[in-house]
Amino acid sequence: MKKKKVNLRDLETKEHRSEHSHARQPGLDDGHNHSSPKKISNFRTYLPAIFSFVMLIIGIAIDYFEAIPFFSGWFRIVWFSVAYIPVGFPVIKEGWNSIKKGDFFTEFFLMSIATLGAFAIGEYPEGVAVMLFYAVGELFQNAAVNRAKGNIKALLDVRPNEALVFRDGDFISVNPETVAIGEKIQVRVGEKVPLDGMLLSEKGSFNTAALTGESKPDTIAKDEKVFAGSINLDGVIEMETTKEFKDSSIARILDMVQNATARKSKTELFIRKFARIYTPIVVFLAIGLTFLPYFFVGDYVFREWLYRALIFLVISCPCALVISIPLGYFGGLGAASRNGILFKGASFLDAMTKVKTIVMDKTGTVTKGVFKIKEVVTSSAFTESEFVQYLMSMEEQSTHPIAKAILEYKAEGADFEATEVTEVAGKGLKGTVNGRTVLVGNKALMTSNKIEVSSETDSIVESIVMVAIDGKFAGYVTIADELKNDAHQAIKQIRQSGISKIIMLSGDKDSITQQVAKELKIDWAKGGLLPEDKLNEVEKLKKQLDTKVAFIGDGINDAPVLAASDVGIAMGGLGSDVAIETADVIIQNDQPSKIARAIQIGRSTRRIVWQNIGLAFGVKVLVMALGAFGIATMWEAVFADVGVAFLAILNAIRLQKKVWH
Repeated sequence: MKKKKVNLRDLETKEHRSEHSHARQPGLDDGHNHSSPKKISNFRTYLPAIFSFVMLIIGIAIDYFEAIPFFSGWFRIVWFSVAYIPVGFPVIKEGWNSIKKGDFFTEFFLMSIATLGAFAIGEYPEGVAVMLFYAVGELFQNAAVNRAKGNIKALLDVRPNEALVFRDGDFISVNPETVAIGEKIQVRVGEKVPLDGMLLSEKGSFNTAALTGESKPDTIAKDEKVFAGSINLDGVIEMETTKEFKDSSIARILDMVQNATARKSKTELFIRKFARIYTPIVVFLAIGLTFLPYFFVGDYVFREWLYRALIFLVISCPCALVISIPLGYFGGLGAASRNGILFKGASFLDAMTKVKTIVMDKTGTVTKGVFKIKEVVTSSAFTESEFVQYLMSMEEQSTHPIAKAILEYKAEGADFEATEVTEVAGKGLKGTVNGRTVLVGNKALMTSNKIEVSSETDSIVESIVMVAIDGKFAGYVTIADELKNDAHQAIKQIRQSGISKIIMLSGDKDSITQQVAKELKIDWAKGGLLPEDKLNEVEKLKKQLDTKVAFIGDGINDAPVLAASDVGIAMGGLGSDVAIETADVIIQNDQPSKIARAIQIGRSTRRIVWQNIGLAFGVKVLVMALGAFGIATMWEAVFADVGVAFLAILNAIRLQKKVWH
């Protein structure tokens, strides 16, 4: 045998702010800038707090230096009342609206009672200070939330608003939603690709950062896929649409990210439920702290114990928890999106941290899913060129992926013409070429036609296509799929992330699956599986004690396993729509190395969320105890509430700033 080796290739989320700290504060921030100049609008947002701060500082200075003799009595009350109203009135109004809806125990109610109580016992500066710092804290919280939303929206707000479509002999500008499948569109340099399609031009260079998180330009050849949201970098290109606008890649991403923010994690849901129970308990404890000492303390002074109770109320405000925790998950979702990873909800960020076993498909997951001829072997009776012509003429009649790989081997195509070609189910093709009977297929086809096959084919691992001409074995070609460029790196990083077991399940033949698994140093592999076989294997793994399983796949046949696994991860570039819809996490650029990064982002998010919970509870419990014993003042209470909330926010936004490697 003669051998030849061949080298191988709007987020505008509906984040339901809780009835407590998430609710909009009228007069402080409505979440939108309605004034046309942005700077003026921002200044107006902060103006009430600035006015109250100036009035408070002047009032405290006059008190301290006794600069104005008549600064006492009603004049002093009016001064601090004027300082209080700009920041206090919106909160009192919101609290009243909540009460009318039957929701008494909100943070607005707590802050209103605490600050009005401070006024009632003559602690005017402290009453203003508590409400002022609360308002400033809310402004910072709103700014942080808007920034987190803005980061995701800026990343994905590449929805094209026009398409140049060829109609009536010319390219005209239309809304992308009106373009049908199969129409020809033109994209100029610097413009966004409006719909998914196939490239008609010879080649194109695109920025796909919004889809994949990678800034490196992506070069696409003729007849390859181009995704909506990509930016054309080089020359005017033409393409044929393959999907409607609503089904395009960018529309799908925007929809998934928008829906992701509505899917809360268990931690987030628990904290919100806890806050609704915790707040009324603290209110009743504060009432008890005011009146119960009368029965146990000999020198009971109502004003002193009321002051302690008011401190207790200020500290009890749960805003640090109910804002910083969703903000932490927002940061995680945004960080993942910037890295080309889409989590369909905060709950999957949590789930990713608990995965102990990763199961992956082979083709399209760790391999490119593109078959190439690796080796051509012919008998002495045929030259390689003649052999390939017989093979190609037959494969032109087939739609199998392996046939495509064979046809791409010679760019000029087949010179011979095959006739009377019939398909032998599960075995290959039979036909006539140049008056000769030609068989093209697997060993079973050769055996059934009593063709004696070379014994060297028995040891071949790769897919093999055999050819017989006029009843004689003429040779074979081996077909191989290539590993993705980052496949080795992906397995290494997954192990470094703490995953205890990596498994490969494939529909490809077992010998090929084992070869790939051995090359990548995967723990265990099994090939020749049907979709139901993969499902059964994953179900067995899930039954093992303390085992959370993530499955990674890309095909329609992977959809049942993606749905059944604890975390389903789909390759979003080459992956089928069914797999992408079923999965919980989407890897936009098909790089398996992103899996380890998804685990890393999930763990960092969870760590920051629990840091915030510990910080908030720890400081609040400490200052509550100090306040109950008369050691802490309103100023410590302000720190325990607003200060801790601010620190938690700063901790949460670290996720938005972090650079992942």
